[in-house]
Amino acid sequence: MTGAIINAAAILAGGAVGLLLKGRINEKITAAIIRAMGLCVCIIGISGALGGDIMLMVTSLALGVLVGELLRIDDHLNAFGLFLQKKFTKGDGESTFAQGFVSSTLLFCVGAMAIVGSLDSGLRDDQSIITAKSLIDGVASVAFASTFGIGVLFSAVAVFLYQGSIELFAAQLQDVFSDALIAQLSGIGGVMILGIGANMALGAQIRVANMLPGFLFAGGYYVIFF
Repeated sequence: MTGAIINAAAILAGGAVGLLLKGRINEKITAAIIRAMGLCVCIIGISGALGGDIMLMVTSLALGVLVGELLRIDDHLNAFGLFLQKKFTKGDGESTFAQGFVSSTLLFCVGAMAIVGSLDSGLRDDQSIITAKSLIDGVASVAFASTFGIGVLFSAVAVFLYQGSIELFAAQLQDVFSDALIAQLSGIGGVMILGIGANMALGAQIRVANMLPGFLFAGGYYVIFF
């Protein structure tokens, strides 16, 4: 689970730097940085969404959002973030804790690099992709933590558990995660990342976590028919 440790450590380090900067920047400048970061996240999302089969992506996301809304996944994730906020912060000064936790967790976990990098780490002890992802996540966590606060650091736990699980069971998962499936999952993840960027840059109220079941529908399609 070396790759997961490297990635989680990068997020914690970047988040710590971000916390040192938090509150030291003018609010107008902070808002401008959030919008700029949101636009950058949108670009990352668009580039990821271009892969895979478009019709399968649309169908998987439509069904996924239906299930996600019924299960209220976004509400539960935010409630969990608020629970952590009450446990680890004092007062209401960290009102953005849940937003930082949910947004950064989704951003760092969805995408092809998390899957491919973890498989390479688990199968071949090759950390090159994970190292590149860790550098990107570390830089992003600086910006996120300086804006949203300590909630971003808790996303390192989710990243460790998610990517560590893929590394641990890499031998069993390598046949499941075909190139076509990874491209499809990356496309769905790209749409989710685009949603996160829209929330940051435009103040949209997209319930991104409710899209998560879309991964299951896309994965199920490839497992059944390929």
